Amino acid sequence: MAYKNYGYGDIESAVGQPAALYPGIPGDENVLRWAFIRKVYGILSVQLVLTTLVSAIVVFTPAVLLFLQSNGWSLIFISILPLILMCPLYYYHQSHPINLILLGLFTVAISLTVGIVCALTNGIIVLEALILTAAVVVSLTAYTYWAASKGYDFSYLGPILFVSLIVLVLFGIIQAFFPLGPISVTIYGVLSALIFSAYIIYDTDNLIKRYTYDEFIWASVALYLDVINLFLALLQILRSLQSEN
Repeated sequence: MAYKNYGYGDIESAVGQPAALYPGIPGDENVLRWAFIRKVYGILSVQLVLTTLVSAIVVFTPAVLLFLQSNGWSLIFISILPLILMCPLYYYHQSHPINLILLGLFTVAISLTVGIVCALTNGIIVLEALILTAAVVVSLTAYTYWAASKGYDFSYLGPILFVSLIVLVLFGIIQAFFPLGPISVTIYGVLSALIFSAYIIYDTDNLIKRYTYDEFIWASVALYLDVINLFLALLQILRSLQSEN
């Protein structure tokens, strides 16, 4: 039997039955959910590869970085472009192929910001932040799948993380206009890392249990933002520690 309405092809071609994602999930639903998860992680992998390529171009092409630094308007535009693109991306995230086009533009916009930050940071620190991010993401993802298989639920984190994110944004605005010193920068980075680490657990739990099969674009966006923001937070912490030393 082929479940082609979901775009996953013939799921009976899979060898063996995948492990149950959480207690009580029906067998057919479990197979479909695993196919959905693979699709989301496939999209996420492409996003991360694209981010790496765009960031590398910014870092290793002095002319690009010089242009961005010498034109203040371009930095402002790049910083707000992802927010602008998120509105149509959310509206069209179930409309193919518009969703993929908007996702690509959104990823490139985020990647430009990441590239600028990396270009202004010591290469060793960037590498350390990258390794730490990979370790944290893999560990938290593995933990969430294990916890879900044991019946744990993390939906309660939603309201807590939303309020925490609002506070973090307000803290960042205050820090931008009224700098509180290097210690506050470190504190901000630590809080950001903790919040987005928790978001990885929350969004992975949603991926396992709550996202519908046609929300694969939005699921990948959520996880992508968690990973990128965690990387930037760890980068900020390491840069702050280096400047203090």
